[in-house]
Amino acid sequence: MTVLASSQAVSEVVPSGLASPSEAAKRTPVYVPPDSPELDHARDVLRRTFGHADFRGMQAGVISEILAGHSAMAVLPTGGGKSLCYQIPSLIRPGLGLVISPLIALMADQVQGLRQAGVAAERLDSNVSMDERADIWRRIDAGEVDMLYLSPEGLMQPWMLDRLSRTPLALVAVDEAHCVSQWGHDFRPEYRMMGRLAELFPNVPRLAVTATADARTRDDIRAELRLQGAAEFVDSFARPELALFAERKRGKGHDRVVELVLERPGRAGVVYAGSRDSTEKLAEKLNAEGVPAVAYHAGLDKAVRARRLEDFLEADAAVMVATIAFGMGVDKPDVRFVIHADPPAAIEAYWQEVGRAGRDGQPAEGITLYGSADMAWAGRRIETKDAPDEVKQAQARKLRQFYAMLEGVTCRAAAVRRYFGEEGVDRCGVCDICVSPPTGIDATEAAQKALSAVHRMGGRFGRGRLIEHLLGKTKDVTPQEAQLPTFGIGRELSQPAWRDLFDTLIFEGLLREDPNDGRPLIGLGDVEGVRQVYRSERRVALRQMVEAAETGGRAGGAVRKRREGKALTIPAENQVLFEALRSWRKEQAQAQHVPPYVIFHDATLAEIAAARPATLAALGKAGGVGQGKLDRYGEAVLKVVREN
Repeated sequence: MTVLASSQAVSEVVPSGLASPSEAAKRTPVYVPPDSPELDHARDVLRRTFGHADFRGMQAGVISEILAGHSAMAVLPTGGGKSLCYQIPSLIRPGLGLVISPLIALMADQVQGLRQAGVAAERLDSNVSMDERADIWRRIDAGEVDMLYLSPEGLMQPWMLDRLSRTPLALVAVDEAHCVSQWGHDFRPEYRMMGRLAELFPNVPRLAVTATADARTRDDIRAELRLQGAAEFVDSFARPELALFAERKRGKGHDRVVELVLERPGRAGVVYAGSRDSTEKLAEKLNAEGVPAVAYHAGLDKAVRARRLEDFLEADAAVMVATIAFGMGVDKPDVRFVIHADPPAAIEAYWQEVGRAGRDGQPAEGITLYGSADMAWAGRRIETKDAPDEVKQAQARKLRQFYAMLEGVTCRAAAVRRYFGEEGVDRCGVCDICVSPPTGIDATEAAQKALSAVHRMGGRFGRGRLIEHLLGKTKDVTPQEAQLPTFGIGRELSQPAWRDLFDTLIFEGLLREDPNDGRPLIGLGDVEGVRQVYRSERRVALRQMVEAAETGGRAGGAVRKRREGKALTIPAENQVLFEALRSWRKEQAQAQHVPPYVIFHDATLAEIAAARPATLAALGKAGGVGQGKLDRYGEAVLKVVREN
């Protein structure tokens, strides 16, 4: 695995137990001293344009690689500044920076932010009129555009490729590059076409960036985009500001979602639901409780979707109830919580989605509600996909790994980081497992009874009927069933405990659940695993569940103190000015029809409120105030400071 130490401008090849067969083919990145003229120039652009004092993490290494004219792949965590890795070189290298992005909302968000910083950025998508397109191309031909955003479908149109072949390019960046891989969680066939970029633009450096890719997915990205000889940068997946929680669904899952949202008043959040109908119903429930919530899904009219997205991005406290269609296109920095009313089907998708929270570096939460029915539903979707058996098997394995993490008794953040190949990972100290470690009991003997009952009942019954059998409470029991050795042998556990154990056995693959047209049947799963449990060679642990109704759930009481108070602490003496700056920012955002955060983040306003700058030079020292924003907003901000 190629890793760049955050304090250096050179990457080091570090042996890893998860290293893939193609490791040897990766090129050692170019060495660029931290004080080199190239990096000094890049830092100057960073300061002047984006208002940041220096690069962080692996940004300097990736940027140095592109500035040297080399292609690369970078896997950087959500909020880790991936976009700067291609934006800075686009502003330095001669030619047009070309960025391939999968979602219109994502392109629009980045273009808005770049324009606020004074960068000449444009996008070409279905929302751009013919007259606007003609003007964009005129400006590109005149060298007046720094960066152009395209979708993969738009890029691979023959006329587009012909036009670009006559346009000098600074680089080609493939954003959300995990979409290239059939082993990834969000495979998109149209991304496969982009392997042609290597032959179409042989002398242009190409950069593949993503926030989530395990070793196998990274290999696939490299192969499909023809980056086998390129340097690879894989940063830590640590998100110390993000506290993760998970709890099994109890009763009506929607009611629990409403409880969780009501416990977090006045905060922006995202709730993910598995269907369009669920998003609508959940939004209605939340609105009935006084929560400003809207539904977002692909079935809505495009104009309605756009308006709801704009409203959410501009609001200080709102909840978006969405399907996965509302995923990568969200760069709202002050999302304080993400709740999965229905869980995704892989750790990669989970990490992308909870990664919507806390992008400003302030404390945030990712809460997942899950059950065996969710796992069964996701498994059925995988089975019905039009994909090779090998791909289906890989996705089924990812599904089991994800539920094993949810059901596990080890630090959640550490489990995710190990999944992506990190070594030497410490406990996060803030997830539900770390804050309130669950008590585990050895349930191997009970598991043997359950597996035996399923076997003797022939896989013809659901869990409720099987539990009645184990408890000896079957109504109108037949003589044949009453004579079975498993009838009534499970009275040592309560009915809820048996339900939990059946869930655990399904999560571990020892039992399988057949949908049976809505009346699920339980049968034996992994044959060898079942044998190991029968022989006591494999132990089964049952986590003692804490009832949500009594404690507020794992996402409730255990970290209530962490949630109380504002994520961004503003001293009392700065509060009036901070709020005045936010009011000014809101007026500016509404006038321009852009999200407030593309003007200034809360953290920038807090720094201004603390420093109370009296001159443009002093204001320019605040983080996030680049020259473009200083020219555009400087005098107005100083006026607000003087008056408050």
